[in-house]
Amino acid sequence: MSDQLHPLAPHHLPGFITAPGETDVLMVGMGVFLIVAVLAVGNFYLQLHTLPERMAHKSQKLQFEIVAVLGLLALFTHIHLFWIAGLLLALIDLPDFSTPLRSIAGSVEKIADGSPAVAGVEDRDDADGAPAAVEKAELRASKPKVRGHA
Repeated sequence: MSDQLHPLAPHHLPGFITAPGETDVLMVGMGVFLIVAVLAVGNFYLQLHTLPERMAHKSQKLQFEIVAVLGLLALFTHIHLFWIAGLLLALIDLPDFSTPLRSIAGSVEKIADGSPAVAGVEDRDDADGAPAAVEKAELRASKPKVRGHA
């Protein structure tokens, strides 16, 4: 092929026009830039998308799981309201209801395990010299434990 320009072509061509058979450096550079830009924007989007989960990570387990599910729903359904709800839930500190309720349930269970006979036993040693605490434990062990409601 000849390296001569077409007779109608201008004599001073811009630098981005390549001769036939040569590598187009501008196209290769723009291709690399496009790949890097798509990966950078995708990484930024995923970092922004996981923002509510990272904020809720230090909160309670239930709140973290709800925020994570809302984030997944927003990711797969493209409904941004789920992401906004997850972000708002991550920003709010929910009060801890489970710890006091577990404490109350444990106390009620201890009260329910006790019988009136156990409550009437005084802290004294009986005639055999056995402490009253042993007698209380024996009474508790002999009483069947009932769980749940009838």
